[in-house]
Amino acid sequence: MGNSECKDELLLQFVDEKVLKAFNAIASKEDAVPQAEDILAVTEIFCLGNGKDCGSFIIDATKSEREERLTQSFHKNLKLLVEKTWVEASDVTVKDQVLYRIDKLCDKLSAGDYANCYRDFISVLLDVVYLMFGSQAKKEDFAEYALRIDPEFGIFWWYLHSLPRERTWTNDKCRVVILLGMYFLSNY
Repeated sequence: MGNSECKDELLLQFVDEKVLKAFNAIASKEDAVPQAEDILAVTEIFCLGNGKDCGSFIIDATKSEREERLTQSFHKNLKLLVEKTWVEASDVTVKDQVLYRIDKLCDKLSAGDYANCYRDFISVLLDVVYLMFGSQAKKEDFAEYALRIDPEFGIFWWYLHSLPRERTWTNDKCRVVILLGMYFLSNY
């Protein structure tokens, strides 16, 4: 059995097959906006008990008030998470830089230019996870570790880690991918 199959089996202990299929569809190299059913499958798992219709606005490509509120909530919650995270003295500068980058990222996100925010979004989130978990976040078995200690966060990490590091998509697909990540972190 391949490494990917083992990882899929592990994830299937925490989510059903429709969520795994949705993760794979969303992270695919294909530039098409994911199907509504895939977006809703991920938002359901990322809702953290906030109801079934929690992310339906993500399907509609029209910028909405809910999308702007999501950006504001994401900004506030992510900064608070970083500010409250205790770090080693050697990482204080990294923490300060991440806080600055969060501000800049959210300014760009508010403008709706998701394609040009994609790389920064991924980079900032990876750095936030590093600040939270230290060197453990860079270990090969971190995905399994995260699933076992906090399944909700572990599922999010699985989602984040499945995404390409470099943007290859148009603004529409980047929008969906980023809003899904923001949605989880705004409710975490």
